[in-house]
Amino acid sequence: MVTHVQRLKNGITTALLALLSLAWVYPVVMILLNSLKTERAITTKGAFELPTAETFAGLQNYVDALNSKGFLSAFGNSLLITVTAVALILVCCSMCAWFITRVSGKVSKLIYFLFVFSMVVPFQMLMFTLSATADKLNLDMPINLCIIYLGFGAGLAVFMFCGFMRSVPVEIEEAAMIDGCNPLQTFFRIVFPILKPTLISVGILETMWVWNDYLLPYLVLDRKKYMTIPILIQYFQGSFGRIEMGPMMACIIMTVLPVIIVYLACQKHIIKGVVAGAVKG
Repeated sequence: MVTHVQRLKNGITTALLALLSLAWVYPVVMILLNSLKTERAITTKGAFELPTAETFAGLQNYVDALNSKGFLSAFGNSLLITVTAVALILVCCSMCAWFITRVSGKVSKLIYFLFVFSMVVPFQMLMFTLSATADKLNLDMPINLCIIYLGFGAGLAVFMFCGFMRSVPVEIEEAAMIDGCNPLQTFFRIVFPILKPTLISVGILETMWVWNDYLLPYLVLDRKKYMTIPILIQYFQGSFGRIEMGPMMACIIMTVLPVIIVYLACQKHIIKGVVAGAVKG
């Protein structure tokens, strides 16, 4: 039975979490409001005020952002990199986790620990060597960047897939092999559909990371030919090198909104997948 003290604690916790949520949401709301204002209103003290009849610009900033040089190209590059990289991570890492959990031995354990260890290695330790290697191998195109993302995203993906895979009964796979399935057929027809909760969780987490990543594309890609959305926002300038704050705010909203919608729609699957991958087994 919930006591008065417990109710009071729950109320205080709820209030603190609500305030913390507002602190996180406030910057996004400010960007949204400023994306609807005129340039003059943003660059003055009116940046922290609600739009008025004089400062309201409607959707003009969004039109200017869409018509700006490089936006559609950068959006296409980000979409290509995100979809390809996440698909590679899901397929390759789930197969690797299946091997690790089903083939017991020192080699599989060593591979697993190497993947887990890669999660704690800071990217800053590798970025200069990575940048130099990418230049030597001419990996400065978006499609090549997907292979690099596969390497950096494999640690978390393999860790979560292994946690869930240990809960899958081996007898199901043995029955499939008795019916004539080879290892690839067993994986893609039997194991892969069972991994759906973890696939969704890993897919969304990796999508948010790859889509919003700035440093890795900045170091690897040839910025004269290819840009992603985060890089484009940095170089979002108008005539004479002047930064146009209104279109830039609109560009940020159009970049963030798809990820927010996908996350809100699939957050229950993320929780299920994380719990399944961390607790079961």
